[in-house]
Parts: sequence; C-alpha cells; structure tokens
Amino acid sequence: MPRTARHVVVTGAGGFIGSHVCEELVADGWRVTGIDAFTDYYDPAAKEANVADLVGRSDFALVRGDLMGVDLESIFRDRPLVVHLAAQPGVRGSFGDGFRQYVHDNVLATQRVFDAALSAGCRRVVYASSSSVYGDARHYPCPENAETTPNSPYGVTKLTCERLAEVYRNLGLETVGLRYFTVYGPRQRPDMAIRRLCEAALHGQPFVLHGDGSASRDFTFVADAVAATVAALTAPDPGPVLNIGGGHEATMMQVVRTIEILTDTVLSFDRGPVQPGDVRRTAADTAWARDRLGWVPGTNLVDGLAQQLRWVSARATSRLPEPAAQR
Repeated sequence: MPRTARHVVVTGAGGFIGSHVCEELVADGWRVTGIDAFTDYYDPAAKEANVADLVGRSDFALVRGDLMGVDLESIFRDRPLVVHLAAQPGVRGSFGDGFRQYVHDNVLATQRVFDAALSAGCRRVVYASSSSVYGDARHYPCPENAETTPNSPYGVTKLTCERLAEVYRNLGLETVGLRYFTVYGPRQRPDMAIRRLCEAALHGQPFVLHGDGSASRDFTFVADAVAATVAALTAPDPGPVLNIGGGHEATMMQVVRTIEILTDTVLSFDRGPVQPGDVRRTAADTAWARDRLGWVPGTNLVDGLAQQLRWVSARATSRLPEPAAQR
C-alpha cells in the first residue's frame, strides 16, 4: 500500500463507534487524524475519556471543531482515506425544532466532507448510515435493495446522506455507506436502551420501557461494527452501501431477561408509550458485507452484553463524570 494511503481521517473520533475505530486503525499501523466537535448531546467529558489513551501519540492527531468550520482542505491535503462517523444521533430528538441541528450535523456536514474529499483527490469515504433508512420494512431480513421509507426525521437525514453520496460517487469519489443496525457495547451513548438497561440492573433502579417490550432489533456488537468499518476502507469493491448487522435479533424483553440472568437481578419497570419514530423490527441481510468485505459478525449477544455490563460496572466505580441528561 502506498505510504500516502496509510493516513486515515476519522470524523466523530470521540464518539462511541468513532473512538473504537481510531484505536483499531492505530493498532493496525495507520496514522490517524481524528476530528470531533465534542458537542453536549451527552457529556463531552465522556467523549474526551474515549480518546484519552490516543491523545499525545505520534500516530494520532486530534482536531477539535465543527465539520462546517474546520480546515478540511489542509486536513485532506495528502489525500487520506476518510471514515465519516460524525453526526447528531438519536431518533427522538430529530422531531420538532431539533431537526435543524440534524440538518446541520448530518446533511450539511456530510456534504462538506464529500465535497472536500473530492476536491482533494481522496480515494474513498466510508460513512455511517443507519438501519433507520428502512423504517418498517416489508421483508426480513432486509436486503440493501429494499425500499427505504424512514419514519423519523433522523432517518430522513441519513437517507439524504446516501443520496448525496450517490452524487459524489458519480463524480469519481468512492463512497461506501454502512447501514449500522443497533450497535451496542462499551462506550455506548447514555441515552441508548442497552446502556440504560445495564445501569438499571447494576444500580437497582427501574428501567424505563417504552411499549410492551415486544419490538425487536438486530443487535451488533461494537467490535464487529468496527471490523466492518475498517474492512470497508480497503476492500477492492465494497459497493455503495452495505448492511452491518450482528445477526442476533432479539426483543427488548429477551434482552431484559438476559441482563437479569447475567446480573442475577430482577428488574422493575417504569412503562411509557411507544416513542415517535420507533420501528417494530429490524433485521439485516448481511450477505453483501460477507461477500464484498469478507466480514461476518463474531460476537454473540450474551457475550456482548456481558462485555458491556463489565464496562458499565467499571465506569461506575471510576471517577469518570456522570453522563449529562440528554437534551
């Protein structure tokens, strides 16, 4: 591989998936430039902690700033590969006035990354899409060529990014969208259900359950999502979009029972209504990722939940700041 191809820029470097991707790339011998705005969607100190072990290394540089303002021309000058993971996450916050932030962080920032990468002569941008683009799919497991009918503004922004990727792909920039399916594991955001569930079980608190617990998700352990992301950087022909799912579909109540067994507890619940934008089911057909990346998920749900529980437990006994309330 040419020396210039050993440089990777990772946006959203301090986030859940992004920090793991940076660590994996550095361990694989890449020179990594991470970009992160450290927004207050949740406590920025938690994201700072995610990259604390990387900051100061000679093979990792951290650029702090909003993608709409940082000097991408300079950052992309040596034509690095790009992993674009920065985004405003979450379905529920995308309704109402919050949608403005999603347009800024997801659509406008992604267009700027694509545009700058094309202008600089970067070969490939691997970017985060989402299973949210499917909405309530008609068939499961859901293949990449299924109809895309998102039922949240967040899903609309992710689908818009895919359409932007098609434009820049036609102009000569290789774009690879990864439709992640419910990624969980250490460093997961504090607003996500499995993180909240682990904390409820370990701290003896009620778990807020929206709906009756019968909705199911295709759960993907973070190490498997990272492996797919890294593979997409250098695969000869990854294609324009790929499903990245763990192959472990389970209902929320099945996850609850698994957590109860792993922690030897019985959870109590505060029940609430189904939230706007939530779908009944997700399940990924990952045949394309297997064929084009040589990737298959390797972590079963029980082992993945056990690893997340250990991380949540260790975090609770450390002096890391408590997560801030979600906006």
